[in-house]
Amino acid sequence: MSFVQWSELGLETTDGGSLGAGRIGGTALPGGGRHVCDAATGDTVGVVGWAEEDAVDVAVQAARTAMLDWSATDVRERASALRSIAAELRTLAEPLGSLICAESGKRLEEAVAEVGFSARYFDWFADACTRVDDGYYETPQRRFLIGQRPAGVAVAVSPWNFPLSIPARKIAPAIAAGCAVVQKPSELTPLSSLALTAVCERVLPVGLVNVLVGDGAVLTPALVDHSDVRVVSFTGSTQVGRSVAERAGRALTRSVLELGGRAPFIVCDDADVPEAVEALMVAKLRNNGASCLAANNVFVHADVYDEVLDRLREKLETIVIGDPRDPQTGLGPLIQQREVGRLEQVVAEARDSGAKVTTFGSLPDTGSYAPVALVEDPAVESAAWATELFGPVLSVRRFTDEAAVVEEVNGWSTGLGGYVACADPERQINLAQRLDIGVMAVNNGAPNTPEVPFGGRGDSGLGREGGMSGLREFIAEQTVSIAR
Repeated sequence: MSFVQWSELGLETTDGGSLGAGRIGGTALPGGGRHVCDAATGDTVGVVGWAEEDAVDVAVQAARTAMLDWSATDVRERASALRSIAAELRTLAEPLGSLICAESGKRLEEAVAEVGFSARYFDWFADACTRVDDGYYETPQRRFLIGQRPAGVAVAVSPWNFPLSIPARKIAPAIAAGCAVVQKPSELTPLSSLALTAVCERVLPVGLVNVLVGDGAVLTPALVDHSDVRVVSFTGSTQVGRSVAERAGRALTRSVLELGGRAPFIVCDDADVPEAVEALMVAKLRNNGASCLAANNVFVHADVYDEVLDRLREKLETIVIGDPRDPQTGLGPLIQQREVGRLEQVVAEARDSGAKVTTFGSLPDTGSYAPVALVEDPAVESAAWATELFGPVLSVRRFTDEAAVVEEVNGWSTGLGGYVACADPERQINLAQRLDIGVMAVNNGAPNTPEVPFGGRGDSGLGREGGMSGLREFIAEQTVSIAR
């Protein structure tokens, strides 16, 4: 990224080339020395600082001060501001997409689409906040007014895999509800959040959206523990999410947790095979396989197993692994080399335990690349079947008993996303509804959209993002009882 491009995104660098350790109250927090590297080349994309724990109180107080006026702002003004942010994001789709591509390894086409998807969250919550009305109820003795108030200062903690759209999914409903926000992005992809904060600063009051860059093990607990924080929205691993929930629970702070998934992809005996394989390719390989909604455990009915696998192999044999900026690329790099090593161990264990493993795609000489691995009939206790893969490994088993598949899936501790490929309209809905999963897709590989609730059950988290449910997570109701 050149200086001109940073300026286009509303960011300025210091003499040392640093973008700082965050943004508080519209001003860059000093600091530098940490290099954010291109996942494909290893080149430096940007330099940031590392915020210390004492910056947490400064950021929260800036948010609290900004919220005093914003919470009293007419809802139509809030909606107008949200739409302006959406428009700014669309104007910056190309430079923001290039930034996402560079720091996360996401294919450029997907990265530009993520910018548009992020803008849709601001548009959607602009409309949604105008539809939240105060309630009214009467009894012979009382009149009741039910008011909608902002819940308070919100903390948004986000991972690296969707570095713009996940923060947008948290920030948009928070400011729509009248709250202020302090972001804590992943240490691996902080640049997108810095840019998103700068975009928000062009439209919103100073201090309403802030961001801190630094060690999550230090900053996240300090943010969650802060006495002026009233909502914590966290996306990340189940292990860290449990810690966040425990800390938030001690302070009685509202928490919204979107955690790990283990999405089943079930291909029924009547499925349209070409359509099912196309949906599987999207559900599995979107974002280089690093998605909490990624198809994780593929169940294929025995009657169509051979046909599905043959077609799947044909698709995988043509996949191009390489530079995410190249339009011909079908799979880009993983975020870090250690992710490559992790997946190699998963595949090796599956092979050693008797699974058939086939790999696809030639790898570039440099960068954090992994081949696509097709693992057939892995042992149920192996990591290839029993854990969230979060990468380009497809684990496939055949089945004959649909009820047994439902029983197995409902016995898992997670229930975020799932997929059904089935032709019969009644059967597809019945099967989807029998699964104890928060977000189900039927005959498609991309079930998420800003207009509907997103979230899971069990180890996949608490609360919902998106839709009216996502807005209500940042609203506190007040009941006023008036004697007649």
